[in-house]
Amino acid sequence: MRAALALAARRLGETWPNPAVGCVIVSAEGRVVGRGATAPGGRPHAETAALAMAGAASRGGSAYVTLEPCCHVGHTPPCTEALIASGIGRVVVALRDPDPRVNGAGIAALRAAGIPVSEGVIADEAADLAAGFVSGVTRGRPLVTLKLATTLDGRIATRTGESQWITGEPARRAAHALRGRHDAVLVGVGTLLADDPRLTCRLSGFRARPLVRVIADSHLRTRLTASVLASLDLGPVWFLIHDRADAARQRVFSDLGARLFPLPGAEAGVDLAAGLRALGQAGITRLLVEGGAQLAAALLRDDLVDRLAWFHAPTVMGGDGWPAAQGFGVASLAALPRFARRAVTLFGEDVLSEFERTE
Repeated sequence: MRAALALAARRLGETWPNPAVGCVIVSAEGRVVGRGATAPGGRPHAETAALAMAGAASRGGSAYVTLEPCCHVGHTPPCTEALIASGIGRVVVALRDPDPRVNGAGIAALRAAGIPVSEGVIADEAADLAAGFVSGVTRGRPLVTLKLATTLDGRIATRTGESQWITGEPARRAAHALRGRHDAVLVGVGTLLADDPRLTCRLSGFRARPLVRVIADSHLRTRLTASVLASLDLGPVWFLIHDRADAARQRVFSDLGARLFPLPGAEAGVDLAAGLRALGQAGITRLLVEGGAQLAAALLRDDLVDRLAWFHAPTVMGGDGWPAAQGFGVASLAALPRFARRAVTLFGEDVLSEFERTE
């Protein structure tokens, strides 16, 4: 199962709207004869790929799958049918699929065909890998990770706006790897205007499917010469906009090839909860938010941040620097959003601390 989980982890960010799943086939003699992971875009599924590699050697063997095999007809036939037809002797599942079309029905179909099924093997790790997919099914929005790169005192730029670079090269490479494990990256228009980023994963060979780049820009203030628009050949560009944004400007952006998501909201911005639901409906399961401070504050205020990835550089800027998150109205300690630390990793002189939202 750990080998299957490793295969699934390699596909994070590339399989949306499908989950990243891994499958390992072990023959009746105890040899690994097939390996598979969900392909970019979600097809073929992991089980199909692993069975194709194993061929006749799968008969009487065992299949280790990180997520319950599907039992409904979608763009591909049900994986349960493929497993049954292969003559597999046993299936081991890490995690049940919460999709109402599955949710135990895949396991039931295998058992009805006389195939023993074991559940819950290394379920916690499988749940961590599938968290984005599960969020889409159960909450209708992607898993949201807020990435910050700051000084020790939580500053992202000097009082004059200088921000490149607070962290060193190893941390910046780690940040690109973080992008590579997500379906999409989101920034606010302020960050786009200030830094003009391309928002791509610039690690050669890291991912096969382009990263979706999303900008929260209520009234389409993005310059037509912006790097994201000049690099549409490198990946899709989507905008979360106000539903009353200028119609002529909307046509221009659409003609350039950008996808627009008109949303309700106040004049100063968009309804981020509605924006996340729209991204979920579009198939995004894992979203990385990279700034700026106003967007970070709005997401934290509305309890829309599931995970934090916080890079700290060993330096101090002082109170006149720009904070990682603008004020969002916290009046008491009890109202603070709280996170549990999941991991701490060193990258050169910088530290990445990863956190998960607590209830």
